Amino acid sequence: MKKILICDYPNALENDYSTTIQSATNAYYSYIANYNRTEDINFEIYAYENKEKLIEKLKDVGGLITGFLEIDESILSRADSLKCISVSGVGYSNIDMDAAKRHGVCICHIREYCTQEVAEHAFALIAALNRNIKYYSEKIENDHEWKYHTIAGSKNLSSQTIAIFGFGKIGKRVAKIAGAYGMEVLAVDPYVAKNPQCVEEAAKYKISVVTAQEALDRADIITNHMNLTEENYHFFNEEAFSKMKKHPIFINVGRGGSVDEKALEHALDTKQIRAAGLDVLEDENPDLENCSLTGRENVIITPHSAFYSSESIEKLQIISGANMGYYLAGKYNNISEIVEK
Repeated sequence: MKKILICDYPNALENDYSTTIQSATNAYYSYIANYNRTEDINFEIYAYENKEKLIEKLKDVGGLITGFLEIDESILSRADSLKCISVSGVGYSNIDMDAAKRHGVCICHIREYCTQEVAEHAFALIAALNRNIKYYSEKIENDHEWKYHTIAGSKNLSSQTIAIFGFGKIGKRVAKIAGAYGMEVLAVDPYVAKNPQCVEEAAKYKISVVTAQEALDRADIITNHMNLTEENYHFFNEEAFSKMKKHPIFINVGRGGSVDEKALEHALDTKQIRAAGLDVLEDENPDLENCSLTGRENVIITPHSAFYSSESIEKLQIISGANMGYYLAGKYNNISEIVEK
């Protein structure tokens, strides 16, 4: 019998994993010779409580499906049966990749599934903050005040410059939406900048590939879509915020670790930035009662929901389940993408 654990933080655990289970089962049994299914796959769904209980759960488990759990050396070194982690998402910075390699655990993830949703969410935050929606809504709901001139008016988006940090699939989709608004679009991505063909292609769509310094100088709105790496951890720190000359709206729908939250708090307090829209925080299981970024009229925080739609959840469950099924069947070429094997 093969055992698969589906586990996540309680606030991230889905209500129904039947699609994941069905997808994994179908992928596995479609390739094994013993099609009469004499070897069962056992699935357990578990809401994370603490590290020790997770380690106990993993004792005889061959595969783990998770979106957000922090999986490090202390877990992998004691999960002797674990052979594969299927990450329910594009990002996998929550997995210690070096530890996974040391312990022979295959890490696979989803190459793409929620590009449109994340791009839409970024612009929902941009538009809401630029039009002071939260401020006005609270004035009406809490103070019963019907006045528009109690806050300074913002410039319309067509007269603003947006800088997109991370020019992958999502960054490019954000650029397309920004272009429809008539905005000037800057892109910051060292991989794109090194490729003349990519730079020329961006220029065809009136997108300028620039350095981080130029983007920080010129942008009215900054939006982060970078994958998290050792090199860009806390990329948006006190120094970066201090270089934002136009006091921009700052958006993070990428990774929480890209932003030093203390520096962000200081930037808001000192008006180095005029507003912030955050779909991610440094902690994936945050203590919201003691979060210094909540309770601000110019900050909107959503619970890592940018990816979330009925369409994306179905894709996520189908692909993450299938990845696990294909791994169990030894059909590695069918997996969406293996990061570490």
